[in-house]
Amino acid sequence: MKLSELIATTAVASLLSTAAVADIKIGASLPLTGNFSIAGEKHQQGYNLCVKMINDNGGILGEQVDLIISDNRSDPATAINQYERFINVDGVDAVFGTFSSRLTFPVANILAKNGFVHPVPAGGALRIYTQGHKNLFYFQPDAAEYVGRSLQGLIEDLIPEGERPKTAAVVAADDFFANAVETGFLGTQVIDPADGSVVADLAPGYLSEAGIEVVYTEKWPEEGFNDWLNLANSIKRSGAELIVVLSASAEEAVQITRAFATVRAEPKLVYYSQGTQAEFYEGTGESSDSILMHTSWHPAAPYMGMLSGKEFSNQDFVDAFTAEFGTPPDEDSAIPFAVCQGIEQAIIGAGAADNAAMGAWLEARTPEDPVRTVLGRFSWNDIGLPVDKPFLIAQWNGGELQFVYPTDEFPEVSEVTYPKDGF
Repeated sequence: MKLSELIATTAVASLLSTAAVADIKIGASLPLTGNFSIAGEKHQQGYNLCVKMINDNGGILGEQVDLIISDNRSDPATAINQYERFINVDGVDAVFGTFSSRLTFPVANILAKNGFVHPVPAGGALRIYTQGHKNLFYFQPDAAEYVGRSLQGLIEDLIPEGERPKTAAVVAADDFFANAVETGFLGTQVIDPADGSVVADLAPGYLSEAGIEVVYTEKWPEEGFNDWLNLANSIKRSGAELIVVLSASAEEAVQITRAFATVRAEPKLVYYSQGTQAEFYEGTGESSDSILMHTSWHPAAPYMGMLSGKEFSNQDFVDAFTAEFGTPPDEDSAIPFAVCQGIEQAIIGAGAADNAAMGAWLEARTPEDPVRTVLGRFSWNDIGLPVDKPFLIAQWNGGELQFVYPTDEFPEVSEVTYPKDGF
C-alpha cells in the first residue's frame, strides 16, 4: 500500500472511530458491594438495559449514550467523590441517581451545587427534599414518611372493623430510610438536621389513626446486627397483632423472617418495608406467605411509558428484561429503568443534554402532560416529590408477589390474605 493510501485509510478509520464514540455521557454511582449490593446490582441492570435499548434504537437525538457506572461500596463519602469525578473529570452531560436515602442525601448537595438535574431512584426520606434544592425529581410515589398511610388505607378498606389488629409492634433499622418510614407510623416529627427546625409533624401517626395501639418498639444498629432471635422473641412476647418491620435491606428482612419462624410468632398481620425482591422469597420460602410490603412497581401494572419516542409498556419492559438477564425483573430494576426513561424524555424535551433546560422541562410536567415510564406517569411538586401517585401494596402468597391494594388503581388485583397463618 502506498503511503498516501495508508494515510487516507488511517484517516477514514479515525473518523469512523470518532463517530462511534458516545456523544452523551451519563454517570451513576451505585452500591455494587457493601450493605446495599443486591439492590445496587439490580439498579445497574435497569440502567444498563435502558441505555442499551436507547442506543439500539439510534440513541437520543441521534447521539449514542455512554453510561459510566462506579461502585460506591455503599459508602456516602465514596458516592460524593464519584459524582464529583463524573462532573469534573469525566465531563458527564447528565447523571442517574444512586440507591438509598443514606447515599442520596449528601449526593443531592453536590449535584445541586453543580447545577445538575438529580433524578432519584431510591431516596425517599423527606429531609432530602426539604434542603431547598430545585433540581430533585423522585421516581417513586412519595416520601418515605408517608408510606404508612397506604397500610392504614388497606386496613380500613379491606379488613372489617371488628377483625382489625388492635395492637402493633414497630421495629426498625437505625437507617435513614427506615427511620423516615417509622416517623409516619409512630407520628413523630421530621427534624431538619441543619438548623433543628421541624420539617413535618406527623402526629398522631398512621397506626394511631387506624385505631391501633403501639405496644412495642425497638431499633437495631445499621451495621453488624445479628441478634435476630432475641428481637423476634421480644416482639412475640409483646402480643402485638400487627408486626411492622422497617429494614434497610432485603437481607435484613430475610433474617428477621427466619427468626419469626423459629420462635413461632403468630401475628394477624405483618408489614415490611423491604422484601419485594426474589431473593427475599428464596431466603424465606413459605414463611413469606401473607407478608405485606409497599412497592412502587408491579409486573401486572398496565402502565404505558415511552422509550425512544415510542410507546413502551410495562409488559414490554418485563419481556425485554427477562430476555436480557434470564430472570424476571423486580422493583429494584424497574425503578432505575424509569429514571433512565425520564432523563431520555427530558433531553428530548429540552432539545439537548443541557441540565438547565432539562430541569425546566421536567418542572413543567403536569398530570395531563407527564413523564411516562414503566412506573406510570410522573409530574412533581415544587420540592421534587411526585403528584397524585399512591404506593402499591403487595403480598407474598405461594411464592407469588401479588398486588392487593389499592383496589381501584388497575384491574389486576388479588384478594388480600388475612389473617396471616403464622410463619
